[in-house]
Amino acid sequence: MQINGLIYSLPKEIKILIGVFIIVLSIGFFSGLLFVGETSSANTNGIEEQYLGNEHDEDAEVMKFKKSEKEMLSLVHSHVLSMSIIFFILALIVSITNIKKQLKTFLMVEPLVSVILTFGGLYFLWTGLIWMKYIVMFSGTLMTLSFILSVVIVLKQLFQKKA
Repeated sequence: MQINGLIYSLPKEIKILIGVFIIVLSIGFFSGLLFVGETSSANTNGIEEQYLGNEHDEDAEVMKFKKSEKEMLSLVHSHVLSMSIIFFILALIVSITNIKKQLKTFLMVEPLVSVILTFGGLYFLWTGLIWMKYIVMFSGTLMTLSFILSVVIVLKQLFQKKA
């Protein structure tokens, strides 16, 4: 079965459905990134502080305490499950685009690997492996870039005529 480029031949109503889904998904994804920026300052020290607390810093504007094991397990569980579904659906849509096979494979698999590295990394950071904050930052950035590129490719091909 040939699925490469199938996106061009989808019925108009399916294209509209996919387009609206991608836009709503993007709103949810980027609002989550705004939340990350607000809670961790989107930097490695902010990530460390968000999960390990800052009660040792007397000059902190906002006092933060180390997350409990229950909080960490809930965070990892909910994010890994929900984001794996999100990225699986996005990968299915990317699979019907017309891009180079290597790029397509990367965009389909990388976000799922980054979900494990990001949220597994947060758990290991919480257990005391402080260097994991760099893995979390790198994998989270790569996951976001992959998401953006996938969305741009899908939206572009969704509403253009086959070349």
